[in-house]
Amino acid sequence: MLRSIQQTTRDLRRHNRSALLSRLYLDGPGSRLELVRASGLSSATVSNVISDLINDGMVTEAGSVDSDGGRPRTLLQVRSDYGYVVGVDIGETHVEVGLFDCTLNTVGTATYPIADTKLDPGRIAQLVIKGITAVTVDIDPESLLGVGVGVPGAVLSDGLVHAPTLQWSGVPLASMLTSSVDVPLYVDNCARTLGQAEMWRGAGRNAGRAVVALLGVGVGAAVATGSDSYRSATSTTCEWGHTVIQVGGAPCRCGSHGCLEAYIGAESILKRYGKPFTATDTESKMAELVAATDQAARDAIAETVEYLGIGIANLVNMLNPDRVVLSGWVSAVLGPAILPAVRDAVKRHTLPYLFAETGIELGQLGNAEVALGAATLPVLQLLATGARPA
Repeated sequence: MLRSIQQTTRDLRRHNRSALLSRLYLDGPGSRLELVRASGLSSATVSNVISDLINDGMVTEAGSVDSDGGRPRTLLQVRSDYGYVVGVDIGETHVEVGLFDCTLNTVGTATYPIADTKLDPGRIAQLVIKGITAVTVDIDPESLLGVGVGVPGAVLSDGLVHAPTLQWSGVPLASMLTSSVDVPLYVDNCARTLGQAEMWRGAGRNAGRAVVALLGVGVGAAVATGSDSYRSATSTTCEWGHTVIQVGGAPCRCGSHGCLEAYIGAESILKRYGKPFTATDTESKMAELVAATDQAARDAIAETVEYLGIGIANLVNMLNPDRVVLSGWVSAVLGPAILPAVRDAVKRHTLPYLFAETGIELGQLGNAEVALGAATLPVLQLLATGARPA
């Protein structure tokens, strides 16, 4: 009986720490009074928990604000220097590893092309370990909270990765990395983690339901749903790139025909142009296409806009999100030039009342966005427990 009471007390304490820490992390600085109102906890409980979080180095005071007729209220915020997290983006053209502080500000990055690896899992794992070592060389190992890895595929409950675009089937990626990583390691789908990051820090912030589309060599999407202020957003993936938009259409890498990815994936867009490029890598070729002014370039981009608009319209008609966020490196390169035309294409293929309720925006997380998304995995664990991972 005593053990049961002690367990219940510990669970309640952990829940309260998680609730208040998450509220400060996701919504920014707040006063004790605001935490009482948002959490429903008593003022005594909030004071006790905040004192513990301050003593543990997670939370700090951050100035004050005037109150109505009373003395100024002290603001509280999560300490960015509480620790560091690493995010790893395993893409189809490169491995990017980012080091971020506790509040996901970028500290450093390392990028490695993977063209010569032939996508061999063992060689990719070596590059991941090399990148983690490179970005963490100047920090105290005790300050590293964890490593998150984003992959363009499914991560099953047994930890095996199935990523057809990497030609991986049942790859035990986590176990390949853990012998060289001395902190908690998390592996998940990169579109899902990017969706989580956009909801926390990017264009999906304050959205009730957002679809985050990841456009690169491959095409994926995550449906991200916001929640109350002291729980994380949830994000689930969908195989948007392999929805068929043309019966008997262009062959797709998945083995089917007419998939959306076969029309708006980076290599498909470049192939549609039909002219040689001076650049040699895919991303530079895309930038060259955007800068081109000839009719062939305009036609290639216009056709891409139409297919992308159809793909987004299908998402809007099925899911009724209040926001669609276009992320990934293709969106970053191509998006600013085509966003108005994409909105127009979506409007033509969407039910009017649904289109009126949906905003279409570009991602806001910068060049390391997928690595940043992966870095949310160890942060999520920190918020869920209210304590440093074991």
